[in-house]
Amino acid sequence: MGTRRPGVRAARTAANRARMLEAARELFTAHGYTATTMKAIAERAGMAVQTLYFTFATKRAILSELLDVEIAGDAEPVATLDRPWVAAAVAAPPAEQLRLQVAAAGEILERVTPLLEAVRSAAANDPEIAELWRTNIEQRRTVQLRLAEALAAKTALRGGMDASRAADIALAVLAPETYHLLVGERGWSAGQWREWAVDALTRQLLD
Repeated sequence: MGTRRPGVRAARTAANRARMLEAARELFTAHGYTATTMKAIAERAGMAVQTLYFTFATKRAILSELLDVEIAGDAEPVATLDRPWVAAAVAAPPAEQLRLQVAAAGEILERVTPLLEAVRSAAANDPEIAELWRTNIEQRRTVQLRLAEALAAKTALRGGMDASRAADIALAVLAPETYHLLVGERGWSAGQWREWAVDALTRQLLD
């Protein structure tokens, strides 16, 4: 009986942490990061506010972890570049690589775009959140550069462009701001966005 208790405690702790993150996600996306208080997150999660502070210490820490989980789609400590979809894209022929990139980006953006909109909005008036937003852009750029280098190793890029320029183009096409504009504001379906993104990257990057 005693041997199972640590596992049960760990599972309960993980479940409580996930509940707090989900409560924060709901409030950040509905009311904005700035307007959401730690007390409101605790109440939404059904936790004591002291428990929330003990688990995360600050609201920014909640947001930072929440971004990592939403981008990854799980709580596993695996970096984006070590995810199976990246390896599959790198190993694929050029046109298929772009399709795999867009498919993966679409899944990530569907999860994370509402939260990133809250981050982008808060960044205008909060230096710490502005830094978090810049870090997110840099991380996305790093992923796109790795994929652009893989693409350039397989085929000549359009107009002789280098991998750095190709990464910038992919960063813009697959940006959460673009996804939010087309899917969130203009009413495109996720499938329509994917078709457009594949077409845009194919025309812009492949010779």
